[in-house]
Amino acid sequence: MLAGVASAVGGVIAGGGSANAAGPLGLRDYRLVNLAHVNDPDRTKVYPGDPAFTLSTVATVPEHGFYLQYVQQGEHTGTHWGAPAHFNADQPHADELDAEDLFLPAVKVDVREQARRDADYEVTVADLQRWEKRHGRIPREAAVVLWTGWEDRWGTDAFYNFDDAGQMHQPGFSLAAVQWLVKTGRLGRRGALGTDTFSPEPAVDVEYAVSKLLYREHRISLEVLANLAELPEQGGHVLVGGVVNRRGSGSPASVYAFVPKR
Repeated sequence: MLAGVASAVGGVIAGGGSANAAGPLGLRDYRLVNLAHVNDPDRTKVYPGDPAFTLSTVATVPEHGFYLQYVQQGEHTGTHWGAPAHFNADQPHADELDAEDLFLPAVKVDVREQARRDADYEVTVADLQRWEKRHGRIPREAAVVLWTGWEDRWGTDAFYNFDDAGQMHQPGFSLAAVQWLVKTGRLGRRGALGTDTFSPEPAVDVEYAVSKLLYREHRISLEVLANLAELPEQGGHVLVGGVVNRRGSGSPASVYAFVPKR
């Protein structure tokens, strides 16, 4: 798979994925931005009901001649990606995806102001259409990333945003918006929804309607993203890594953005 990802990166970027007046960009015209949080038992929050994240030191240099930690975690711990099989039993698991499914053009939709006013905010078709009027059409089979501002809450209980009844409140995409992205080919067979929250749908949607639609075909999710201020609204790409387990539902991830220098 690594060779396939390298080929995909070279083919899309070095081959002229984003052209402008100065000509197509090559790999040296991009800088890498890390979009993943560091997993830390003192800070990493997990979705309610998921296994806790723990680290145990099992070997040290003074005692064993090398240093090693034992990691215990669910497949959706911290910054992670979700495979189509996560919600659809007839769709591919993590080890059944193609390398190209993990390297996508990316756009960022800034909804921080709306999320500040309403923690249950649902991004609408009109929001996405207004975004396109300003930044241009969302590329086909893109990763459409929401910047809600929730990444600033990471490592604190405010990330969950529970109310007195124990209901979590986080913003996300409306089902209608995702239906529009799929129908118009902006997500297509291969694409992604990204967010700095736990899930692409608002947390009050306990039926996970957005995720169930998203994960059809070869589409993936990118969740609990970080450093989204560094991701441009248009013109970047995301490369998704992480351990690929047999029949995996996804994986804790290293997510890197290729950001044009010009």
